[in-house]
Amino acid sequence: MGVRVSTKDKILELLKKETNLTVSQLSKFLGITEMAVRKHLTVLERDSLLTITEVRQPMGRPLQVYSLSSQADEMFPNSYETLAIEFLQDLQDLHGEEIIDLLLEKRSERQKNNYLPQMQNKNFAEKVHQLKEIQLKKGYMAELKKIDDNTYELIEFNCPIFTVAKQYKKACSCETNMFKNVLGTELVKRVTCKTDDEDHCRFLIKAH
Repeated sequence: MGVRVSTKDKILELLKKETNLTVSQLSKFLGITEMAVRKHLTVLERDSLLTITEVRQPMGRPLQVYSLSSQADEMFPNSYETLAIEFLQDLQDLHGEEIIDLLLEKRSERQKNNYLPQMQNKNFAEKVHQLKEIQLKKGYMAELKKIDDNTYELIEFNCPIFTVAKQYKKACSCETNMFKNVLGTELVKRVTCKTDDEDHCRFLIKAH
């Protein structure tokens, strides 16, 4: 028997993925009435988990658009971040920025060695799907879209190490290079990145 996900959690996950949604859009996504959606939003707003923006319409009342508050964002996986940042800053003060690059490269190498055995005896499409599954389990809220037979878009709606990556962009380039190594293709491009104030991290992945 699977774990039952509450409507509240579904709303939070939808807002994490879609960034901004109206009551009408949430109603369609969830398959429940707008009145039911509003009841859940009232509770989430009371708990300081929502940000509400009013968008003016050509006619009629302004449209209310809902997004996650910073407090809600903290509910998603962000393992060890505060402590990690403090350690990294201390290391940088003691040994310079080069030591941070070295540590991030070492982490990337360790990830590659963990991912590669899971890619054995798989074709390109299977490798990309396996990568998505690994990232999903690691808290990245990953999704995969097939664009054509040789091209995929990988989307990471959450970044468990966002605070680290925001301060040390090397983490992002290490991740991109790690993807190239485990998939066996140089054609991995990070199209958008959360550390650049984009909504999500998106990768365009192509076969050789």
